[in-house]
Amino acid sequence: MAKGRERTGRVEPRFEAEGTGDPASLDLRLSRGDRAGGGVAKGTSKGSAKGSAKAAPKRAARATAPAPRRRRRSFLGSLVYGTVILGLWGLVAVAGIVAYHASQLPPIDQLAVPKRPPNIAILAADGSLLANRGETGGRTVSIRELPPYLPRAFVAIEDRRFYSHLGIDPVGIARAIGQNLTRRGVAQGGSTLTQQLAKNLFLTQERTASRKIQEAILALWLEHKYTKDEILELYLNRVYFGAGAYGVEAAAQRYFAKPAKDVTLAEAAMLGGLVQAPSRLAPNRNLPAAQARAAQVLAAMQELGFAKPADVKVALAQPAKPARAKGGGSANYVADLVMDVLDDYVGKIETDVSVQTTVDPGLQAVAERSLVDELNQKGGRYNVGQGAVVSMRPDGAIRALIGGRDYAQSQFNRATTAKRQPGSAFKPFVYLAAVERGLTPDTVREDAPINIKGWNPENYSRNYSGPVTLRDALAHSLNTVAVRLGVEVGPKAVVQTAQRLGITSPLQANASIALGTSEVTPLELVGAYATFANGGMGVIPYVIASVKTVDGRTVYKRAPSGLGRVIDPQADGMMNAMMHEVFVSGTAKKGDIPGWDLAGKTGTSQDFRDAWVVGFSATLVTGVWLGNDDGEPTKRVSGGNLPVEIWNRVMVAGLRGDKPAPLPGAARWRRTSNAVAAANPAEPPTIGGMIDDLLGGGGQPAPARPQPAPQRGGPSREDKNFLERLFGVGE
Repeated sequence: MAKGRERTGRVEPRFEAEGTGDPASLDLRLSRGDRAGGGVAKGTSKGSAKGSAKAAPKRAARATAPAPRRRRRSFLGSLVYGTVILGLWGLVAVAGIVAYHASQLPPIDQLAVPKRPPNIAILAADGSLLANRGETGGRTVSIRELPPYLPRAFVAIEDRRFYSHLGIDPVGIARAIGQNLTRRGVAQGGSTLTQQLAKNLFLTQERTASRKIQEAILALWLEHKYTKDEILELYLNRVYFGAGAYGVEAAAQRYFAKPAKDVTLAEAAMLGGLVQAPSRLAPNRNLPAAQARAAQVLAAMQELGFAKPADVKVALAQPAKPARAKGGGSANYVADLVMDVLDDYVGKIETDVSVQTTVDPGLQAVAERSLVDELNQKGGRYNVGQGAVVSMRPDGAIRALIGGRDYAQSQFNRATTAKRQPGSAFKPFVYLAAVERGLTPDTVREDAPINIKGWNPENYSRNYSGPVTLRDALAHSLNTVAVRLGVEVGPKAVVQTAQRLGITSPLQANASIALGTSEVTPLELVGAYATFANGGMGVIPYVIASVKTVDGRTVYKRAPSGLGRVIDPQADGMMNAMMHEVFVSGTAKKGDIPGWDLAGKTGTSQDFRDAWVVGFSATLVTGVWLGNDDGEPTKRVSGGNLPVEIWNRVMVAGLRGDKPAPLPGAARWRRTSNAVAAANPAEPPTIGGMIDDLLGGGGQPAPARPQPAPQRGGPSREDKNFLERLFGVGE
C-alpha cells in the first residue's frame, strides 16, 4: 500500500474507519475517482494539487462527523396536532352528514310553515262556546291575547334560554347530557322550543339521529324566518296537550272549561308542565302528578323572575284542578248536527271559523237535566234506557237538541238519526187529511171494533165508546176512529199530508199507517208539528244562524226560508183546537201549563217500545221520545207518563220570558158555552154535541159568527174522570 502511494507521488489521507462504515465508503469512492481520473488532471498546477491535498482532510473530517438529528415533537404537541387533524376531519364529516340530511328536506326557499288544520268553534245563540270541532280541538290564539305568565310558563320549564339562543342551545344540550349521565337515564332533554316546533311542523315523532339532525336544521331556518314571539306563538298553537287538544286554547277548554285568556297562574303552570308527558300528566287522569309538575314550573318561573313570589305562593296554596264535566255533554249532539250540515252552507273550510247556532244554552241544559234525571229516577223501574228531546221555535230554529242520555257513552244522535215508530203521535196527519176533505172537530165517527182484511186494531183500553166526535177521538187517542179516517181518506193521502208538512222518512201507504207504524226521527216529527204552531207554514228545521271567519268576515247568514203555506189557516185552526183538548182532558193533561194555550199529541208504539209526546204553544214546539236502542219493550212507558213529565219541565223553562199567545185559529173551533151552542139552532145536534152539553160544553159555532176570546180551562176533574170511564185512555 505504501509502495503504491510512493509510485504515484500522491499524498493520500488516511481515514479511520472505526465505528462507522461511512468514511471507508467515502475513501473507496474517492480512490476510485482518482484512479479513473489518472491522478492529477492535466493542466492542473502543483499549487492546485497541493490545495486539493490540503482540503481532503477537511472533507474527510466532515464526512466522519455524525448526521444532525431532527428535534422530536413533545407528547402534548402531538396530541394537539392530532386533535386538530381529527377535528378538521370531523368537521368535514359533520358537514357531509348535514349536507346529506339537508338534501332530504325541501329546498330552503320552498319551505313554509304548514297551515294549521282549521278549527270550527260552535257557539250558542248568546255567543257562548258549545263545542269545538276539527283536528285541533281549539282555535288559534294570538300571544297578545294571553296573560303574560302563560307563555312564560312554557319558556321557564321547557327552554329557559329561549330568547338568547339561535334555535339550538349548546349549553342546554351539555346540561341535559350531564343530567342524563348523573341520573343514569334520560332525565332531561336538550331540545329547544324551536326544535320542538320544527318537529311538530315538519317531522315525525320517531327518535332517530337523522330526525334530530333535520330538526336542528329546521330550527335554524325558523329562527332566521321568524321572531322569537312568532315562534312562541306558533308553538303554543301547535303543541299537543293530550285528549285530542292541540294548542293552549284547546287545552284550556278541555281541562278547565274556559278560554286560554282566562286561565290563572296555577292553571298556566299546569298547562306548561303538561307538554312533557300529556298522557301521564293529564290532570283529569293523574291530578297529583300534574300538580307536582306544576309546582316545578312555578319554582322555575320564580327563579327566572317570570312570576312574583307572592303570586307563586298563592298558586302553590291553591293548585289548579280540572273542571268537572257538565252533565252528559249534550252540546256535542248539537255540534255533530252542525258538522253534518255545515258543508252545505259554506263548502270547504280552510281557516278557523265560528258557527253561530240557534241553540239556547240554558234550555239545552234544562232539557239534558230533565231527560237524565227522569231516566236515573225511573228508568230502571220502567226498563227504559234512552231518550231524545228536540225543542224549536215555530219557524224551525232549534233551541235545544238532546240526542241521548250521555254523549260520552254513546255518540249516536237519536234526535236526528234514530228512526222509531211514532205510534199515535202520527195521528194528527190522518186527522188533517180528513179535515182538508171537509170534516170538522165535531164530525162524528164510530168507535167500534173494525176489521181490515183480517187486521183488527184495538184501542189502548180495549174499550169502545160508540159514536164520538173527532175532537174527543183525537184527545183520547181512539185507534179505531183513526183507522177509519185513514181508510176513508186513503193511506196515500195520509202519506202525502205528512210529507207536505216535512216528514222525509219513507212512509208505507197502508191502513196501519194511521197508527204510526212507519218510522220517523224526532227532529222531523217536531218540525212537522211546528207547522201547526205557526199557522200552517211549512218549516225546515235549522240550527245554523251564521258563519264567520276569525277576522269577522261573514261567510254565511241565514235568510228567512221555509216550505211556504202547506196548511189552510182554517184547517190549521181546527187541528189546533182538537189537539188542544189533548192537554185539557186527554192523554197529555199531566203536561198542562197554567196560563198557556197548548196543543199536541202523545204516542206509544206496539208493546210499549216507543213513547212520545210532541206539544206546542204559539212560540215553542217540543218533542220527547223514550225507549231502548235495541227495541226491547219498556214496562208500560206511554206517551202520557214519563215523556210528558220531561216535556213539561222543558216547556216551562223554554216559555220563561215569552208572552202567552193563542194558538193560531184555534179559538174559532174550541168548545164553547151552552149559550153559544143555543145561538146556533141551524147546527144539527150530534152525539158529540150532546156529550159536550153533558160536560158543560157546547157544539161547534157557526163559522161566520165572530167568537169571543179563547177561554182556558176545560171540564172539571169529575168531568175528566167521566170521560176516562166513557172512552178509556188511548195512545
